[in-house]
Amino acid sequence: MSGPPQDDFAARLIARIRANGPITLSEYMRDCNAHYYATRDPFGAGGDFTTAPEISQVFGELIGAWCADYWQRMGAPNPVLLVELGPGRGSLMADALRATRHVPGFYDALRLHLVEQSPVLQKMQQEKLAAYAPEFHDHFLKVPAGPILLVANEFIDALPIMQFDRRNGAWHQRQVAFDEATGSLTLGTEPQPSRMNPILPKAPDGAVLEARTLSPDAYIAARLRDEGGAALIIDYGYYPTQSADTLQAVRAHKPVPVVEAPGEVDLTAHVDFGHLAVTAAGNGAAVYGPVTQAQFLLALGIEARAAALLKTATPEQQIAIRSGCRRLIEPAEMGTLFKVMALTQKEGPVPAGFGVAT
Repeated sequence: MSGPPQDDFAARLIARIRANGPITLSEYMRDCNAHYYATRDPFGAGGDFTTAPEISQVFGELIGAWCADYWQRMGAPNPVLLVELGPGRGSLMADALRATRHVPGFYDALRLHLVEQSPVLQKMQQEKLAAYAPEFHDHFLKVPAGPILLVANEFIDALPIMQFDRRNGAWHQRQVAFDEATGSLTLGTEPQPSRMNPILPKAPDGAVLEARTLSPDAYIAARLRDEGGAALIIDYGYYPTQSADTLQAVRAHKPVPVVEAPGEVDLTAHVDFGHLAVTAAGNGAAVYGPVTQAQFLLALGIEARAAALLKTATPEQQIAIRSGCRRLIEPAEMGTLFKVMALTQKEGPVPAGFGVAT
């Protein structure tokens, strides 16, 4: 553990564990990520990871076109709340709004709402999106009433998860403890079976189960059911639900141990789109997808948009446009691992890029 920003947080966390005993993995991930995002800009070459909006402007432009198209399909309500969960640097929304400036009536109707807890990132979003008078909230439930167009790109993966190991016919929840002998944090499991054991599915010994806590899918679905609109969820993950250990830590674009440098690394886990779909449907939303990111972006016209940009681009820009779009859709890059799911009000219009509801 090194570096001034981490020392105080890590010391406080370790002192708490030494005083009170191990904490659940979910609690560890929640507290570490809260500190991590509140104290830095983690994006880009100089950060820890890069997201699609930072790779190519085409990504945000197509998301903007999707939102404007659905707004028209649902009857062009005025006002409509354009909401983004975890807007990063504001790049996606800036590209989305620039690309839709000529859609008749859309700018007059939209009210921009950003759900962001990090003061560092909120400042960057305010600077980039000031012309659209964004309103900020620390939780989705604080977004005011009205029909919504919601975007959540690489948001859910950073929300905390519980993990359970199956052994001797029982589930044991994973926890983070402090090893006095080595002077370091360790990842292990509770010695006693989880109190949730009777309601968790049966599985062979050796299986690992993940369950995300604090996920907003139920809230979003209920909001769409009651007030209308659509939500677009884009993230890396799997479908259908499966037994998996997907928790990972990244620092400077490289994997590191999960308990290394608490609060200084990006902790994420793959999104279970099967569970998300079941939860959303159970709370009254229509569910579309998931489809792969490649399928979605190709359906929205990424190739045509790239071709249009190439016509006026410099040779250097052409290289960046081609490489960025390839990275978004190629199977070996983000094209297959990343999934896209849409949620809408039942009996609402079918969103672009999807077939019938699942």
